[in-house]
Amino acid sequence: MASTDAGSDAWRTVLWRGAVIPAHLLALDARRQLDERRQRALSRYYLDAGAGGMAVGVHSTQFAIRERGLYRPVLELAMDEARHWQPLGGSRPLVMIAGLSGPTPQAVAEARAAQELGYHAGLLSLAALRGQNEDALVAHCRAVAEVLPVVGFYLQPAVGGIHLPTSFWRRFAAIENVVAIKMAPFNRYRTLDVLRGVAEAGAEQRVALYTGNDDHIVLDLLTPFALRRGQEPVTLRIRGGLLGHWSVGTRRAVELLERIHTAVETGPVPPELLALDAQVTDCNAALFDVEHDFHGCIAGCHEVLRRQGLLEGIWCLDPQEGLSPGQADELTRVHDAYPHLHDDDFVAAHLDRWLA
Repeated sequence: MASTDAGSDAWRTVLWRGAVIPAHLLALDARRQLDERRQRALSRYYLDAGAGGMAVGVHSTQFAIRERGLYRPVLELAMDEARHWQPLGGSRPLVMIAGLSGPTPQAVAEARAAQELGYHAGLLSLAALRGQNEDALVAHCRAVAEVLPVVGFYLQPAVGGIHLPTSFWRRFAAIENVVAIKMAPFNRYRTLDVLRGVAEAGAEQRVALYTGNDDHIVLDLLTPFALRRGQEPVTLRIRGGLLGHWSVGTRRAVELLERIHTAVETGPVPPELLALDAQVTDCNAALFDVEHDFHGCIAGCHEVLRRQGLLEGIWCLDPQEGLSPGQADELTRVHDAYPHLHDDDFVAAHLDRWLA
């Protein structure tokens, strides 16, 4: 079993070093009801693959779990597996992150529920506060951070995110109980806004930076971001990934991050590692359905796992969510083009163990 004790600082060490944290998907049956057996199997897959933790109740888990009364049950299932599953390779510390959303009362209530369940931190979506000024956004974040350590979340506008300037991120990073930021605007300029904000706040030694830019994973993790704070040079590194993309191919993602950490620590970066950036992005275009403005981004992940046998179908809570025209063919194309990026053999070898 893994170490998930919220009273221990082991999770902070995992978060700071940089980890593969898959955005946990939601397993449903043909009636669009929670499939507990396969939901547990997904958690077991992530744990056996070597993930450093799991993010549950986030966009990939489908925000609609809240209105369906599934928020707490889904978080409980993942935490139960994190505590009791004996992963391949033996026990290790994990960082467990709960998705938090909604207006301040809802986000605070979710933070309390996550804390009760033993989650270490909350990934805070600000989508519900669209139209509010910066002071209101910061006050919201402070209120949640009083309950649970907070991971900031720059969600791309295509799936409900709002524009957040450098001034916001500077103030956000200054909040004492902020432990990390997931940058997922899918926009280089806005990613730099976050990095500048963290540097200006002097928080680069306290706030762990994670990529959520599924379209730019490898280079995000390899790049030294050389900025300035006044006359002082400051170099920031993105340490790990909290990604929907890593909800599939998780074993390969763990291997990739280990290669990246080694290259960053020892140098130089080999050209073949740089070449993986475009390959991973090509896979993500199919997985997240870029051709149709991300309509099939969750169903695409489901389809990969359905083909591997982890999921029975690709059902989402919203019946209107599914694969877009041509998306299945694109998934086949990238699967065949990049066999070194998928987990077919790993899943086949352990599927019976996870579904037991």
